[in-house]
Amino acid sequence: MAETERALRVHVLIDSLNWGGAETLLADYAAGAPAAGIELSVGYLQDVNGSPSAPALRARGIEPQLIGVRRLLDAESVWRVRRHLARVRPDVVHTHLGAADVHGTMAARTLRVPTVSTIHLVAPPSTATLDRREAARERLMATARRYGSRRVIAVSDAARDAYLRAGLDHASRVVTVHNGIAPRAPRGSRAQTRAQLGLPADAPVVAMVSVLRAGKGHDVALAAIAALRQRHPQLRLLVVGDGPARDEVQRLARPLGDAVVLTGFRRDVVELLAASDVLLLPSHMDAFPTALLEAGSVGVPAVATAVGGIPEIVSDGETGLLIDAPPAAGAVEAALGRLLEDPALRARLGAGARARFAARFTAERWAGRCRQIYEDVLAR
Repeated sequence: MAETERALRVHVLIDSLNWGGAETLLADYAAGAPAAGIELSVGYLQDVNGSPSAPALRARGIEPQLIGVRRLLDAESVWRVRRHLARVRPDVVHTHLGAADVHGTMAARTLRVPTVSTIHLVAPPSTATLDRREAARERLMATARRYGSRRVIAVSDAARDAYLRAGLDHASRVVTVHNGIAPRAPRGSRAQTRAQLGLPADAPVVAMVSVLRAGKGHDVALAAIAALRQRHPQLRLLVVGDGPARDEVQRLARPLGDAVVLTGFRRDVVELLAASDVLLLPSHMDAFPTALLEAGSVGVPAVATAVGGIPEIVSDGETGLLIDAPPAAGAVEAALGRLLEDPALRARLGAGARARFAARFTAERWAGRCRQIYEDVLAR
């Protein structure tokens, strides 16, 4: 931060501190904020699953504040958020994940505090594919952002383009800011991490890191691993994460026995990736998956679907391999086999991923770009 810049008090308001990507990224934003002259605080509307992302914020010196919102359309909840913001007295409110966009923009407007909102998903072309209740909710959240936020931040160009194609806002108000993470060296060695997970020291290991839910491609990954095991009998798949599809993923993985290790939600993702050979992300759609940044930070190449914001992170043939959408087991098998059977290619792509991460996706760069947007909305 330049000496002439004053510190900005930014309050992040988010739906919850569950295990999703937006929630877990807040600790990385907190790591990059001081370099951008941002004094960060965090409030969350509801406690979900014990708020697994809260400890990482506390480790960064931020105590997240639970507000206790009950429903999306509830006058008492809006006033509760208003009282919370009045106590915090931020210069800017930055909302995330939809419900916080609605409550935060309404409450902040009554306090004459500008709001910026971030969208973390690729919007569908229309709400026609949603049921009536979901469609109404999406329209409400988009309306709140359009008329309550001074700027809407999209986490990728793909997310921005989809949002504008859906007619949800004006192009002049929606900007792309790529997320970043704070690089951190693995605390243990590759051999130590593998031993803790029960993985053979010399086995090829493919890691998947995502919330366990439909659309993340776990079924495709498991089918590809089953096929690859015929020529790589020691191959292991490390499935990192938790979510609503846990039981289904466990059912699909059961026939593969010890070839699949399900870790559940983990805070040491970088350690797990550093102990792996390839990151696999066969998503049907992803706006800007954090796992790709984490893999790049430790020089692990990726195999991923060329959808959403993924090609903005993975450069095919330079930092990883991209497969066509929709992801198919055969394509995943071919791409993984190519990397597993060519250590030199794996090393070259891993080095490229590390260099691309350092140049584009650090937490400091992310926070600095957000600071520019905060300054802009305050000036206006």
